[in-house]
Amino acid sequence: MIFPRTATTRVAALAAAAGACTLIAACGSSPAPGAGATTTVTAQAGSTASTPAASSPAPSATASGTPGCLASGLQARLGSSQGTAGTIYQVVVLTNTSGSACTLYGYPGVSFVTGAGGSQVGAPATKNPAVTVTLVTLAAGGEANLLLGVHDAGAFPSCTLTNVGWLRIYPPGDYGSVYVQYKTQACANAAEKTLSVTPVRPGAGSASY
Repeated sequence: MIFPRTATTRVAALAAAAGACTLIAACGSSPAPGAGATTTVTAQAGSTASTPAASSPAPSATASGTPGCLASGLQARLGSSQGTAGTIYQVVVLTNTSGSACTLYGYPGVSFVTGAGGSQVGAPATKNPAVTVTLVTLAAGGEANLLLGVHDAGAFPSCTLTNVGWLRIYPPGDYGSVYVQYKTQACANAAEKTLSVTPVRPGAGSASY
C-alpha cells in the first residue's frame, strides 16, 4: 500500500530540491558532447598549446572512459591579459591537480564574489561564442584555460561600482567551484552583463581568440 506524503515529508523534499539548485544560475551548463562534430585536444603537464588529436566527432567523457574534471581537483591562476575598447581580456588557467586524467567541455560559470566562499556580486558571465567548443582532456598536471572579458562597469549608467577581489569559477558540469584573486570594480546591478567567458581551451592560452 502507498501512503500519501505528509506535510513534513513534502517540506523536506522541497528543501532538498532547493539546495541542489542553488548554484545552477552560475554553474556551467553545457551538455557533454555526443551529437555534432567537435574537436578533441589533449593537454599534457607543462604544455602551453595543443594540437587537435582528431577532427572526427569526439566521444563524450563517459564514453571515452575519462571522467570530467571536478573543482576539487583543479587549481586556478591568472594568465596573460590585454585591454582594448573598454574591455580587459583576462586568461584564467586551470591546472589538473587530481593526479589522474580528466576532461573539460563547454562553458564554465564565472562571477565576481566578495571573497573565497563569499557572496556573488553582479551578474554571472555570459557565453562568448567566439571560440569553438572542444573536449579538452587534461593529463595529471595538464592545463586548460578560459578567456574572461571584463567590461568597464563604469560605462554602464545603471551600475553601482563595488570593489571586488575574487572570481568564482565553476568547471563545466560541476557544482563545486574554485577561486582566484582578481581585484577590480564590479557592477553590483545584476541586470547589467559586464562579464563574458569563452569555452575552456587547451593549454595556458593567450589573451586573444
